[in-house]
Amino acid sequence: MSRVGVLALGPAGVGKSTFCNAIISHMQTIGRRAHIVNLDPAAEATEYEFTIDIRDLISLQDVMEEMDYGPNGALIYCFEYLMNNLDWLDEEIGDYNDEYLIFDCPGQIELYTHIPVLPNIVKHLKNQLNFNLCATYLLEAPFIIDNSKFFSGALSAMSAMILLELPHINILSKIDLIKNDYNKKKLKQYLNPDPLLLAKEDESFNPRFSKLNKSIAQLVDDFGMVQFLPLDCNKESDSVATILSYIDDVTQWSESQEPKEPKDELEIEDDE
Repeated sequence: MSRVGVLALGPAGVGKSTFCNAIISHMQTIGRRAHIVNLDPAAEATEYEFTIDIRDLISLQDVMEEMDYGPNGALIYCFEYLMNNLDWLDEEIGDYNDEYLIFDCPGQIELYTHIPVLPNIVKHLKNQLNFNLCATYLLEAPFIIDNSKFFSGALSAMSAMILLELPHINILSKIDLIKNDYNKKKLKQYLNPDPLLLAKEDESFNPRFSKLNKSIAQLVDDFGMVQFLPLDCNKESDSVATILSYIDDVTQWSESQEPKEPKDELEIEDDE
């Protein structure tokens, strides 16, 4: 059976840890097992404990205190340390060969836009540990339903998609925070957006940047892969199940499962 890993990415505060917990909770209800791999050296476990925790190797607080670094410098130091000690990660992951691993990543997107830390970790997981990986990129729905912010978020999602070179699923989180009926209706156009139409409709853009805005809209449209799945982590919502089905498809989870032997007639009679 091949290994399957899911990376939870996106800006700080977007709900990545909540998403990881929701996936774990849903998988438990349907009889599947999964584990959270915490790659954020400043994170604390919330609903579910971390099975693998980078803080067992190095923590942000320790680096800040011992090296007298600020938060961003300390974070980069932590990941440089991890890159020099990937054998620790290999050993930790080695005990979980046939189960879903959900990698909860830091919210500092410069780790894959400016510094190739996460891309290098992804290559290691794929090439050395034989993982089928999928990247999920979260953006807040209340943030994204503003046209100018939509383009900002779309560009960051595209950047992650290109740099990580993984099957990629964009997710709009916190849709339960959208209470206004007008905004709920407006949200639908952002799930499968028409960037050119959104740019044309928005009159709030500064006319001085009109040409730039149209060029960005054209780029997003030409790329043709910026679509979003809604995420509502309320237990009665089926959005988590839908997202998991997409992840299963792109990681080929079903194909990697060992086929079950059919019961013969004698076994069936015994069961009855």
